Amino acid sequence: MPEIDLKEIANLWPKLSNTIFVPRTETEYNRLMAMLDELVDEVGEDETHTLAPLMEVIAVMIEHYENANMLESLSYSIQENVF
Repeated sequence: MPEIDLKEIANLWPKLSNTIFVPRTETEYNRLMAMLDELVDEVGEDETHTLAPLMEVIAVMIEHYENANMLESLSYSIQENVF
């Protein structure tokens, strides 16, 4: 397993943290959606494109947000209809 160069990551992170993050608000979710749209336009279906892994990571972050918020919405709807 390759070693992780934490010093290099620490140097790069301030530049990347506005791009790679877990969305916690609808605003952050919308930022990731806009970023994904741009990546899809750039990368298309080219899995060998340099930005293809970034597109995949952002898609996973978006999916995580949607799953978490769909559960909240569903729970709220069920409670509202039961009571």
